[in-house]
Amino acid sequence: MKLLNSKTYFNLAKSYAGECQAHVRYKFIEYGARNEGYTALAEVIDKIVYNEFNHARMFYTYIQKASDKPIENIEICAGYPFKEKWDLVENLRLAAEDERRESDDIYAEFEQVARDEGFVDIAELYKNIRQVENCHSMMLTDLYNQMNSGTLYKKNEVVKWKCGGCGYEHEAKEAFKICPICEAKQGVALLKLSDGCC
Repeated sequence: MKLLNSKTYFNLAKSYAGECQAHVRYKFIEYGARNEGYTALAEVIDKIVYNEFNHARMFYTYIQKASDKPIENIEICAGYPFKEKWDLVENLRLAAEDERRESDDIYAEFEQVARDEGFVDIAELYKNIRQVENCHSMMLTDLYNQMNSGTLYKKNEVVKWKCGGCGYEHEAKEAFKICPICEAKQGVALLKLSDGCC
């Protein structure tokens, strides 16, 4: 079967569109974190943004391999989430939910369709991206839980906090309010993610 005539071809287009939208939605979250002074949080989200960009790039690459001629248009019908509002904490929860759904439901199905149609390399791409999306979901859930419980910069045990501005390190249960070297505010301090987060 040729990719151009397959269900996998349309699934790639849906996946590309979904990753592009996730990329922008997470840019909104990153923007919100920076605006609220959470520089370190914004940098963690920015890594997820870059991952989503590369997922879109790979789906686009497979679409382009389907034809030697320019592809003028691919008509697709799919639903995409528009749940996030301008609430940083809630957006972390919703993004985690979206990542989990994408991995466990959508991409699991697309992986199986690609495998059934004989596109093993594309099935493996979906399998590998599903693993990353699961990591994103765990990380976003962890960040949501920390923000929601007020433990983002306050822990029950002593941990190492590092200033993202100058590199100053400080061991304590709570991150410094202002860096004693560069005077960066607390939101610049690096975050401590729970064990198991990617």
